Amino acid sequence: MSQDDDGWSNEVFAQIREAGISLITTVPDAGLTRLLRICGSDPAIRVMTLSTEEEGVGVGYGAWLGGTRSLLCLQSSGTGNIINGLALPAFAESPCLMLVTMRGQEGEGNPAQFPMGRAVRPVFEAMGVTCLEAMTAEEVVSHFRKACEMAFAEGKMVAVLIAQKVVGAKTFGK
Repeated sequence: MSQDDDGWSNEVFAQIREAGISLITTVPDAGLTRLLRICGSDPAIRVMTLSTEEEGVGVGYGAWLGGTRSLLCLQSSGTGNIINGLALPAFAESPCLMLVTMRGQEGEGNPAQFPMGRAVRPVFEAMGVTCLEAMTAEEVVSHFRKACEMAFAEGKMVAVLIAQKVVGAKTFGK
């Protein structure tokens, strides 16, 4: 499946609008390109490109304090960068909604992606993040809806982990 026809971005975008999310923070990733483009074309949504994923946790927390709902979009290899930052929403019991494209799974061509790919869920859960694993495009949509509810109605940290088979494996040249 090409990233131009990923089968879930339009539906997730509709849920972003429905949930009242008006800020998307991201270190861009190919698996999220279509969704980020759709969000960026909506004048009611600001897409903020970060220099590191950890910034997204702090920006999201500040946005929440100001009454704005946000979403952090990142690749699994960047999750290691946000662990210390997650202490803030964990302590404050504030929402932290994340959409994470996974690497290091079946079909991965880059061996450097395997360690973090295996560590994402256990590390997130150790920090108090609820992980919802989406193994199909349909699950991305249903899990994202549930994650929005958990984050904004219950003040939880929630990550939807999008399986590599949903977004496609990347090649790694030698």
